[in-house]
Amino acid sequence: MPLPLATVFADLPDPRRETANKLHRLVDILVIATCAVLGGAETREAIATYGVSKKSFFQRFRSLPHGIPSPDTFERVFAELDPVAFSRALGRWMAAACEGTGLIPIAIDGKSVRSARRATATGCLHRVRAWATACRLTLGQVSVPDGSNEVAVVPELLRTLDLAGAIVTIDAAGCQVENARLIRQQRGHYLPAVKDNQPTLHAAIAAAFDRACEADFVGVTYRCHESFDDAHGRREERYVTVLPDPAGLPDGWVGAAAVVRVVRERTVDGVTTMTTHHDPSSYRGTAGQMARWTRGHWGIENGLHWVLDVVFGEDDSRIRAGHAGANLAMIRKVAVALLRRAPGKGSTVTKRLKAGWDDDVLLKVLQGIEADEVR
Repeated sequence: MPLPLATVFADLPDPRRETANKLHRLVDILVIATCAVLGGAETREAIATYGVSKKSFFQRFRSLPHGIPSPDTFERVFAELDPVAFSRALGRWMAAACEGTGLIPIAIDGKSVRSARRATATGCLHRVRAWATACRLTLGQVSVPDGSNEVAVVPELLRTLDLAGAIVTIDAAGCQVENARLIRQQRGHYLPAVKDNQPTLHAAIAAAFDRACEADFVGVTYRCHESFDDAHGRREERYVTVLPDPAGLPDGWVGAAAVVRVVRERTVDGVTTMTTHHDPSSYRGTAGQMARWTRGHWGIENGLHWVLDVVFGEDDSRIRAGHAGANLAMIRKVAVALLRRAPGKGSTVTKRLKAGWDDDVLLKVLQGIEADEVR
């Protein structure tokens, strides 16, 4: 019986040498590990134990001539497996699952695993992820190498993605000319936040809005959008203004077609705060679109980071041998995506428990990867 999940892993290069001790197929190892993480396993020992307890289930789909791999085999394979190739393979089906019209919003954002100490700028294992905000799927990730930081690896991640037809949002750390060039080179559009790390660009955008305000927007082409939230004792007002074809932007921002100002006014317990953010963009979108995309960027915090930490315990993970931490992190994201796409009611926690207990529920979750989504 075929299992679409196995097809996703079919073309991955096996990092192991061809020796007599190589008993288990790479696809089998990855299928078992993914199902184990779906069912609640967090360590190599738990993954192997889950595989043994579900051996009859896996034998319905895979021959498993040498049974279930040992904990050491799982650790060795994940430590040696190329994380870029693995991320790309998983990203292909997740990208195909993002159906919709118009531009696909993709948020680039970083996250640290606090318990896995590394010699990075954050002092721990740090990964940068590409998150499709509308369909809530991870499209790819890269890990920050020792001695480096998040800014340095964003271009590496962008090169692994298919950005045609995408609008890419990035926080201020990733607001770099090189990133804008890469995105446009791949036929995508950029919408990064800009702060004082790019003082010339920041000043030029602010000046464009100052000129428009001084003229009271008379004779100025612009677009506006406003929205309000009022719940749980908190009121938030958001005002978004877009100026197409701005003058005075510094050289290097290839294809810059608009600048965006987002003003947020928040009142909590009678205390009001106001913030103003600026963004350059290569897309002449409406203010409503820009409002949706800039706000959606921060959905990665609740849509992915919170689930990974609270449901999957990622922040407590100490796995760091070789590429094991990065590869298992990618499997967690696949699990999040599959659980979100699974039919039926219930929280991610509930669905995960059911997938671990009930083979029929697990099969339904795995059907979130359909054959026609694997390219």
